[in-house]
Amino acid sequence: MDDQVKLNLPDPSSLAKSLANIAERSQKLTTDYLARAGEEDGYNVLDPAVIAKTWQEMAAKALANPQALVNEQIAFWTDYTRLWGQLLERVYLNQKAEPLVQPTPEDKRFKDPQWVDNFVFDFIKQCYLLAAGRLQAAVGQVEGLDPHTAKKAAFYTRQLVDALSPTNFAATNPQVFKATLESGGENLLKGMEHLLQDLERGKGRLSLKMTDLDAFRLGENIAATPGKVIYQNELMQLLQYSPTTDTVYRRPLLIVPPWINKFYVLDLKPKNSFIKWAVDQGHTVFIISWVNPDESLARKHFQDYLLEGPLAALDAIEQATGETEINAIGYCIGGTLLASTLAYMAVKGDKRVVSGTFFTTMTDFSDVGELSVFIDDEQLTLMEHHMERKGYLEGQHMAGAFNLLRENDLIWSFVINNYLLGREPMPFDMLYWNSDSTRMPAVMHSFYVRNLYERNLLREPGGITLAGVPIDLGKIEIPTYFLSTREDHIAPWKSTYAGARLVSGEHRFVLGGSGHIAGVMNPPAGKKYCYWTNAELPASPDDWLAGAARHEGSWWSHWAEWVGQLAGERVPARHPGDGKLAPIEDAPGAYVKVRLA
Repeated sequence: MDDQVKLNLPDPSSLAKSLANIAERSQKLTTDYLARAGEEDGYNVLDPAVIAKTWQEMAAKALANPQALVNEQIAFWTDYTRLWGQLLERVYLNQKAEPLVQPTPEDKRFKDPQWVDNFVFDFIKQCYLLAAGRLQAAVGQVEGLDPHTAKKAAFYTRQLVDALSPTNFAATNPQVFKATLESGGENLLKGMEHLLQDLERGKGRLSLKMTDLDAFRLGENIAATPGKVIYQNELMQLLQYSPTTDTVYRRPLLIVPPWINKFYVLDLKPKNSFIKWAVDQGHTVFIISWVNPDESLARKHFQDYLLEGPLAALDAIEQATGETEINAIGYCIGGTLLASTLAYMAVKGDKRVVSGTFFTTMTDFSDVGELSVFIDDEQLTLMEHHMERKGYLEGQHMAGAFNLLRENDLIWSFVINNYLLGREPMPFDMLYWNSDSTRMPAVMHSFYVRNLYERNLLREPGGITLAGVPIDLGKIEIPTYFLSTREDHIAPWKSTYAGARLVSGEHRFVLGGSGHIAGVMNPPAGKKYCYWTNAELPASPDDWLAGAARHEGSWWSHWAEWVGQLAGERVPARHPGDGKLAPIEDAPGAYVKVRLA
């Protein structure tokens, strides 16, 4: 380490008080947890029994043909011996060789210069990377596993090796080591305080704090685009935003957001608010704000979301504006619902929606990426038993599953920052939204994961029936615009591309840069990322990309030109309350403010 780093010892009296406080709060947490032990059912997206069973199956297959495992062990020990040789040469001969293994360019864990400059930490890093790489390679070479079990084994192994990274331990992370010496361990005391706060906030369950939860206030500095709630029912409030232009397009714009998380990802700060931008373009914007359900809504079905969501919103928009034609946007599962709604309306002869836009929307669930590790009969049955008891699936389970897809960025980086370095997380609007989780009604969620994720029935004509109507996406004949993102780990773009080919009519597929959230929330003023377009829609997504044209900047402007041709002529601006519906309250409304903390 740097020779200038000095050990600063803490004040003994302050240290004693801090340790006494920690001990007292830890005892209370333990007592409270044990008192609630009979009430907890132990459900977890990383179920220990499921993991153990997966590894047992993998071990049995590996032992049936151990040569691949032996080969990996020999390769590891060969590399490990070479690494020791390099270490000795560096220490005694001052000769620094090229590293045997290096982090991938996207691996942010080893950015501190000490991981390269200090021979001890460089050796620790390379030992870890060698072991992690060989272990994952050995798991990937096990023969005889069915594809789903193989994917689970690889996923669980990755979670294990990432958890054991030397960056996650105070003594083997140079940044933490230095901070501990400089502060006399104060960083670790602060980290313990943060850990206790997270456990207390989660009532014994670790509720990892990703951002300053006090820095944002809905309706003030986030989700602050002016508007009114003009309609509500059990499942949603409908918001109408105030115009910023003298004239607006005749056809209003309805946005159907996901009910996994909340709508205001589309209305974070003004500079990256899609809602504000759409209003500024001259759209009369309406958005559904879904309820954060409790056990009283346990029996709500997917078809209830259709009837009490988009269809109820269409009736309300007609009352509010007098218009019987609109353009519609669906985001993620909101897009899945919108597609189902449009297929339902096609059978009913309902032509009120003249175009559909889909942000990172899955309708063909043939390949759902790493989320598939949570989708099998055994795990879904565990989840359903849990939901039967509670009436819903808690928000932390969904959030936990999504965070595990990017565990180093969304879990371990905060463990290091909050608990090892003892720092407060920075204010970040997107992470505040990400921490504002929502419940899923039991019946709806079971139908959704069983019929769409597990059985992939939405892509089949008549595969599912909603409100008495067999759903056939091929009956959707209105113009459609599909926006996906190249690094999406929740709705992989090649899967969303397959869904885009299920609808009829004129349709466009556009691929944005970045991921599921940042790639969508990409305003033109930010001048970030890029997007690809291709007028053709061949069977292969790779063929589509090979023939696509790349454009710098945001896809928002491209979409605005497309939807502008379908939005009708300009008319005098409409304000909430101008029509037959009196405003109920100011946006963003009461439903979105219900937090699960």
